[in-house]
Amino acid sequence: MFGDSFFQKVEKKTNVNKDTIISLASKLQKSDMKDEKVLKDLVQEIGAITGKEVSNEKQEKIVNAILKDNVPKDIDKMF
Repeated sequence: MFGDSFFQKVEKKTNVNKDTIISLASKLQKSDMKDEKVLKDLVQEIGAITGKEVSNEKQEKIVNAILKDNVPKDIDKMF
């Protein structure tokens, strides 16, 4: 679905390698994306993987955006 150039862009921006991204994507596919606790745990995990601290306020905004289906459909445009 995504080519190597996509993974290279993500890795350059986040310092997260392709294997970690694929592993996380697999976990996301198996998760209940409408469960607030699951989403909060995933946001914290992604923050830890990328070395970014996610404040409670930012975490709430991210979780609410996901729950309200307010997430961009074209992920490639995010990078």
